Amino acid sequence: PKVADFLSDLPAGSAVADVGCGNGKYLGVNPLLLMAASDRSIGLAGQCRAAGNDVCVADCLTLPYRSNSFDATISIAVVHHLSSVERRVAAVQEMLRILRPGGRMLMYNWAFEQEGRRAGFKEQDNLVPWHLQTKFRSEPKGHGELVQEKNSVVYKRFYHMFVKGETEELMTLAGGNNIVDVYYDKENWCVIAEKL
Repeated sequence: PKVADFLSDLPAGSAVADVGCGNGKYLGVNPLLLMAASDRSIGLAGQCRAAGNDVCVADCLTLPYRSNSFDATISIAVVHHLSSVERRVAAVQEMLRILRPGGRMLMYNWAFEQEGRRAGFKEQDNLVPWHLQTKFRSEPKGHGELVQEKNSVVYKRFYHMFVKGETEELMTLAGGNNIVDVYYDKENWCVIAEKL
């Protein structure tokens, strides 16, 4: 994805919040940035911390950061896990809240119009199997379905598949931003927006 380009184009010393950082894939892309990461998963946050990253456990709807404190935010494959328009709007508003005026936000969400390995969705809202290697499992036993032959636990995760035009609509509903670019990349609808 073009996430690395976005991060590489930011000025040295920029403060960037990676909201829903997952395993920290983008935290080291540009070592000249001050990256602050958060994820709702204790296990994934632990992986990032073990790799030496600044990370906290937080929900994207209530970020533990001061308002107007970041030059940029990224949210890659996060907002599509929220089950209602109201929650998706609230997540975007929260990311805009922590941005300084003029700061930029990059957001990626799975596209309904996928043609690759995830093609064939009939509806926008889906429960998609997600395989977690048992060595990373931190939840109590009994959650998810153990698949011994793959040494993993399978969870059903909610995904809202974004259709063309929906990203722009979400940003309009959130308010307080100007859309800089909307594009399709690697089976995702993506937006770059600037906080007003």
